[in-house]
Amino acid sequence: MAIALLALGITGVIEVVRERRPSFLRPGARLLAYVANAGDGTVSVVDLAGLATIATISVGPGPSGLRSLPARKEVWGVSTQGGYVWAIDAASGSVATRIPVGDAPLAVELSANGRRAYVTASGANTLVAIDTASKQIVARARTGRRPWLAKLTPDGRTVLVPTRDDSSLELFDAETLAPLGAIAVAQHPEQVVVLPDSTVAFVSAADADQISAVDLRRRALLANLQLGGAPADMILKPDGGELYVSVPESHGIEIINTWTTEVAESMLVGLAPTNGTFAADSGELFLSDSAAGRVLPISMDTRHQEAPISVGRTPAMSRLDPSGEILVVANRDSNDVAVVRVEAGTSNLLTMVPVGSRPSDVAVLLF
Repeated sequence: MAIALLALGITGVIEVVRERRPSFLRPGARLLAYVANAGDGTVSVVDLAGLATIATISVGPGPSGLRSLPARKEVWGVSTQGGYVWAIDAASGSVATRIPVGDAPLAVELSANGRRAYVTASGANTLVAIDTASKQIVARARTGRRPWLAKLTPDGRTVLVPTRDDSSLELFDAETLAPLGAIAVAQHPEQVVVLPDSTVAFVSAADADQISAVDLRRRALLANLQLGGAPADMILKPDGGELYVSVPESHGIEIINTWTTEVAESMLVGLAPTNGTFAADSGELFLSDSAAGRVLPISMDTRHQEAPISVGRTPAMSRLDPSGEILVVANRDSNDVAVVRVEAGTSNLLTMVPVGSRPSDVAVLLF
């Protein structure tokens, strides 16, 4: 009898593991989440098949701006307080390089082919381009005052840099970093998203409660769109037709029609919606509600809000895996990540995985 019960127990465990294992994951493949812990200068490596933290890597103070580079089996990020870019080699689980770039880098932007990384140093008023194979800086440019998050246009030709203290959007040639011009935008710009055809950029300005729409062909401001509060995040629908802007103080999102460059409608969705990500297959927008400790799934085709998913305290950045099946959410104040299985209308929490101190950013790598 004891042997039979033991066999049933083992079978049950195997079935649970199979149920939680991502269905698309081929034998021998690894699906890992890399979580930047702002409080202790580390990156936690979470196995999304085994649902456990398998390593903690010291990268330096103020890690942020993580990006996965599947072609090289690497994850890149910055040490904002250390003034350098770092890259983790996924195979060895160690830091492959540290590249000094200047004071206060904020994030890494990667080219579509993975050959170049672009980083602004906000405290040094510079933009650098890095060859990801050689790990060498191959171009450098001066920017305006306090450059924020660099953004490469989808056609790969232009790097866009919002300069916070100059309230402008600067344009640079992606190959040489030669300056191409600057456009005045709303006060203190920070984030940039670009339409898939590289014709129009949208620039968030938290201090002005506005989104600036910029014509990149004519290099001219189209409009400053007034919001109901300070924008927290901008999430572009994959076809480029709509832009979703989370506004925590108005408890909702503003939906911008990108073809007419106007605010088309508003939705009340939660207490303080902040960061979000879009699941293209299901058409759902997943928003972190930082005040309520929840993730809010919203079907944007029907404008229907699904049942919220309880996660940890103060959820922040979230990322989907390459298949769109698994969502990973960093919870700043509970020092863990939530792993959510994404299914249209029935998304559910799989588990919570402890990580380091004050997790703030996530990258997911499949290799």
